[in-house]
Amino acid sequence: MAVYGYTRVSTGRQAEEGESLGAQQRRLEGYAMMQGMQVDKMFVERGISGSTRLHERPQGAKLLSILKPDDVVITPKLDRMFRSALDALDVLAKLKDAGVSLHMIDLGGDVTGNGISKLVFTILSAVAEAERDRIRERIRDVKVDQKKRNRYLGGTVPFGWALGDDGELLKDEEQQTAIRRMRALHAKGESLRAISATLADEGFAVSHAGVKNILDAGRALMMTKPR
Repeated sequence: MAVYGYTRVSTGRQAEEGESLGAQQRRLEGYAMMQGMQVDKMFVERGISGSTRLHERPQGAKLLSILKPDDVVITPKLDRMFRSALDALDVLAKLKDAGVSLHMIDLGGDVTGNGISKLVFTILSAVAEAERDRIRERIRDVKVDQKKRNRYLGGTVPFGWALGDDGELLKDEEQQTAIRRMRALHAKGESLRAISATLADEGFAVSHAGVKNILDAGRALMMTKPR
């Protein structure tokens, strides 16, 4: 069994002065002594934001890579190791499955194997769900804003448009002419396959399914325009 300590400070000034790190290490070593353990190695994360996931931090990645069953990890506070409940849940579950104990001093000790572990997991699960909702809301809001500003949202660039250098969708005039041609032929009663064949003769390779999608998109756009 090996015992590892993990401490972190987020700002360069704190890292240089060492005050916060020193306090964390002393608290950690004192806790280990009270538990009859001795810290074999201390992993010190300097100037790293808590928003960075543990496995993406230099020292965090090294720590995770050497852990073996029955090892113990001690950290002074939950927020020294995790700022995201999603990251915390993921790492805690993996440590528990691997037989590694994680002690968080501010939460009373071992959060992977004793009586408080269920409570910690329950609370983190609730917080993580709220975190997921916030992430989904932010992604949705960004997409809505990007769409309003005619920005490219990924995937295939739609027919009739070209991608500008700054990510803005710009009209492709030749393809826009083809779209107007599709609509005119459709208004005359031409079938989708007939429209596709006509466009192919005119130099535009658009399948009958593609013609349908373009026409449907045009109708949807007309319906959303204010009257």
